[in-house]
Amino acid sequence: MTNKNNKYTVTDQIITKVTAWIAGVITVALFIWGIVSLWDYYHFEETNDAQVQEYINPVIARAGGFIVKISFEENQEVKKGDTLLVIDSRESKIQQQQTAAALLNAQAQLKVLQSNVRTLSQVALAGHSSIAAAKARLVKQQQDYNRSTKLFEAESATKQQLESNKANLDIALADYQSAQNNYNASISKVEDVKTQQEVTKADIQRLEASVERSKLDVSYTVVTAPYTCRVGRRTIEKGQMIDAGQILTYIIDKESDKWVIANYKETQVAHMYIGEVAEIEADAFPGKKFNGKIISLSPATGSSFSLSPPDNATGNYVKIVQRIPVRIKLTDSKTKIEGLAAGMNVNVSIKKVER
Repeated sequence: MTNKNNKYTVTDQIITKVTAWIAGVITVALFIWGIVSLWDYYHFEETNDAQVQEYINPVIARAGGFIVKISFEENQEVKKGDTLLVIDSRESKIQQQQTAAALLNAQAQLKVLQSNVRTLSQVALAGHSSIAAAKARLVKQQQDYNRSTKLFEAESATKQQLESNKANLDIALADYQSAQNNYNASISKVEDVKTQQEVTKADIQRLEASVERSKLDVSYTVVTAPYTCRVGRRTIEKGQMIDAGQILTYIIDKESDKWVIANYKETQVAHMYIGEVAEIEADAFPGKKFNGKIISLSPATGSSFSLSPPDNATGNYVKIVQRIPVRIKLTDSKTKIEGLAAGMNVNVSIKKVER
């Protein structure tokens, strides 16, 4: 019985020693963890209220119609200028042809008017020459009448001769006035045609603009990628009718930089400044560190930009620590941050710096 008691005592001693060692190790580990935590607390500002951000833009149809071709799939990467989809463009092309035909008609009318101006200018020139001829005849008839008057007064000419010369003078005067009126009418016709030219030129400019617009309408039937990107969810199908202004899909810009929006408490931003280095760890890649730097701090709290900002003047005031969005640019190579996607949760640590 004594041997058994001694045996249990040895076992108990071993268990006690092991337990003591384990407790000691745990105590030391907790102590070290506490020291590290205190060090981080006093030297770093950390938050897990942070997400990765990228430019996500909608692809909007600028023309309506039936979709005849779709050239992308969900989550596909496309290059700048690649065709995403094609819309039936027959109506737009017919409109373009009609506008082009109207433009040709207006240009032809302008040529006709230019020819009319040249013709009427020649007619006016001939009319100006007839004025000179009529004026010469008028001067001759005036001289004949004056001589007849003197001869009649000297009783060397008959009254019939005087009356005949007077009639010829009146006819010459009438011819001279008629020539002047015809010349003025010709000049007026030239000016009228020139005015019609200006109207036609204005119409041509309008039609030229319409042709360019119809070309744009045709180009809008082919939707291309504005930059190298990845396509998001696809909700359209071939044969579907779409309207101008309808959102077709969303694309994520792969040419621009990625950044992190870290929502720090207002009590944490006192020692942050633009250009300060940040260390980032994503929940999706535990243990992997990413580098960044602060590029801006929000001018207001996040709640101030909400649709219904808080109004503390209502009387039901409870003080709540607000958060300040801090924008952090990822400075690692694109290869390293390729796996980070918009919306991923990350932890951000920024060293406290006294300013």
